[in-house]
Amino acid sequence: MRVFILTLFLIGAGLSSYSQITDAENDLRKKKLDSLDGWKIGGLISISGSQVSLTNWNAGGQNSISATGLVSIYANYKQGKAQWENTLDLGYGLQRQGRKDNAFWIKTDDKIDFFSKYGRQASKKWFYSAMMNFSTQFSAGFNYPNDSVAISRFMAPGYLLVAAGMDWKPSKFFSAFIAPFTMKNTFVLDQTLANQGAFGVEGQTASGGTIIPGKRIRYEMGGYVRLVYDHAIMENIKITSKLGLFSNYLKNPQNIDVNWETLIQFKVNKYISATLATHLIYDDDVDIAVFDDAGNQTGKGPRLQFKEVLGIGFAYKFQQPSPETPKDK
Repeated sequence: MRVFILTLFLIGAGLSSYSQITDAENDLRKKKLDSLDGWKIGGLISISGSQVSLTNWNAGGQNSISATGLVSIYANYKQGKAQWENTLDLGYGLQRQGRKDNAFWIKTDDKIDFFSKYGRQASKKWFYSAMMNFSTQFSAGFNYPNDSVAISRFMAPGYLLVAAGMDWKPSKFFSAFIAPFTMKNTFVLDQTLANQGAFGVEGQTASGGTIIPGKRIRYEMGGYVRLVYDHAIMENIKITSKLGLFSNYLKNPQNIDVNWETLIQFKVNKYISATLATHLIYDDDVDIAVFDDAGNQTGKGPRLQFKEVLGIGFAYKFQQPSPETPKDK
């Protein structure tokens, strides 16, 4: 009899749970939604360096000092079906080598990159999306050992890319943004470089004895694909890789511009880590001059560009709200 009464009690409790939601369950659902919506802010700040000092060193060598700084932060917002993603990547590095009387500082890294994307969910894995990407550098660049003639400056070049399309997110750590409508602007605000036709802009021309200055902006319309992989493959190793592909509909659409960046973070402890950053670029409209060992130019044309920066030193990683602390607490 007791078993029968207990069984009836459990059946009744189960039926009542389907017919009504208690206040406690309602509050729990609200807290869960709150923990998913809102802002999530975090990033990485890394500073690394090296120093070599030699005095009467029989094996030979040169004194050197180098320092590299890296900042990679994000601020993402989610509210219902809407998502807004923002990232800012900054990098700068300097190196000084040789004796004090003839040593000079050489730039080893220089980067400003801001990315923003807004999307609204269309289905479980697809989003209607629009994005903006701006990139340039902090200071002038030189083709060393020539440090008197700049080959690049702040906003020379500068790139602004605006696109609209669909974003596919099959998982939390991978996304594919496909934009058939994309505008790419290249800025060369240094008139000397613009006159030379640097970075694909139309250079200085002469017409009827009149010198026409080079244009400082180049406009392109085309299609764009951006693939992003951001995942911790091991407890102390995280990979962030971003691949951008652009095709100019108006000129040589078969020549694809490639922009591929990868950042690998190796965490030793809370404040010590190593970072490996690589950047591969190919732009068919950018001519790269090639020089021999004597400094004589031997050629000029589109070429593959590659940069690798390895740093070991202080690193601070932050995230708000913390994964261990629910937003509502």
